[in-house]
Amino acid sequence: MEFEAPLTEIIQQTHDVKSFRLERPEGFDYKAGQYFFVSIPVNGEVQRKPFTISSSPTEKGFLEFTKKLTGHEFSNELDAMNVGDIVAINGPYGRFTFEGEFEKIALISGGIGITPMISICRYCSDTRSGTDIIILSSNKTAEDIAFRDELEDMDNKNTNLKVVHTLTRAGDDWPGCKGRICDTIIMDHIPDFMERIIYLCGPPAMMKATEELLLQMGVPKEQIKKEALVGF
Repeated sequence: MEFEAPLTEIIQQTHDVKSFRLERPEGFDYKAGQYFFVSIPVNGEVQRKPFTISSSPTEKGFLEFTKKLTGHEFSNELDAMNVGDIVAINGPYGRFTFEGEFEKIALISGGIGITPMISICRYCSDTRSGTDIIILSSNKTAEDIAFRDELEDMDNKNTNLKVVHTLTRAGDDWPGCKGRICDTIIMDHIPDFMERIIYLCGPPAMMKATEELLLQMGVPKEQIKKEALVGF
């Protein structure tokens, strides 16, 4: 489906991450974890980039996509947009989806790779799917954690959802998990990882290292679902 719509809300998630919301048109159906293309004018030419839909299919009033502000020309133009500015949408696409078909899942993300995971968590929370979910999210610092308050709120309200953050540049005051995702962190926080379908999304190097780690730990390749991030 292709359409144009004005931005209705812009949310500052962290110092360099923003969420952009627009009205969801009638008939735009999608699955948690899918993406669409966003087109905006950049230096006099229309550019199109893919974005994970960070909203949930249960949220009928709006669509949301989330961007790490990188300094790239597309990123800068998006950062400069205001409520009321028009974006063009084409989608949805993608097979990195969840519709309640698995009883137990683990969502492992690095940085802005949290975007499909927040869509899946919102969907499961809203539908009360009963799916057992563990989120393992890696960031550099506490200030880099997008959707932190919302994730903690869902953790508190849903007994079947557990959120674990690990920081690679943690300060001395960080009480949680520290370091890159490794076998010890996985075994400590996802002890039944062999029983779960594992969703993996993050920067290419992080994804490659984590997939290799999971395979070394005995996770069958068919139990790992991956979504690559495109940097811009």
